[in-house]
Amino acid sequence: MDWTALSVSLRLALMTCLLLIPVGLWLGRTLARARFRGKSLCEALVALPLVMPPTVLGFYLMMSFGRDAPFGAFWHSLTGEGLNFTFSGILLASLVASLPFAVQPIQRAFEAIPANLSEAAWCSGLSPWQTFLRIELPLVWPGVISALALTFAHTLGEFGVILMVGGAIDGETRTLSIAIYDRVQAFDETGAGIMSAMLLLVSFLTIGVVYGLAGRRRWRYA
Repeated sequence: MDWTALSVSLRLALMTCLLLIPVGLWLGRTLARARFRGKSLCEALVALPLVMPPTVLGFYLMMSFGRDAPFGAFWHSLTGEGLNFTFSGILLASLVASLPFAVQPIQRAFEAIPANLSEAAWCSGLSPWQTFLRIELPLVWPGVISALALTFAHTLGEFGVILMVGGAIDGETRTLSIAIYDRVQAFDETGAGIMSAMLLLVSFLTIGVVYGLAGRRRWRYA
């Protein structure tokens, strides 16, 4: 069992969730409520990682992260470091690849809230921020939980994008899915099977716990 690779995978999944869920709340609410020209294009851009082959997405991100590219040059001037073959690079790549998993469940949850509910809260004296915290957030909580579970599970098993951007540097960018691939390439089916079972177990337990908590919260508000 490659515990170092598992540690990298878990750290990547946790950080991706911590950074993406707030973005998913803001973007999901905006796409659900706002009416503006080009909204369909924005929704298409958010959903694009769902249909792009991971190696294609990884290739474009790898090129964008290079020091000759505008974004890569900006990052290097800001931090003094590159992005390709670093943990920061695979984290940014993971944020892009997992964006639809964080946004779409939350957007659908906000779309299910009647528009007049927020208006009634404003008429009752609640500020927009109080309305969001006390009225909207409890109602969309199952969507947030779904986004959290999907984002974590997807990041944990991501392979193509991570390999293209980060390679397989031990302790830095070598995740458990890449370690499984390496074991298969080395004809170590036993080692690959053990790590695959571990990845399956962690993914299943994560989704089970998160959805269990969501079910308890729905029961409390029923």
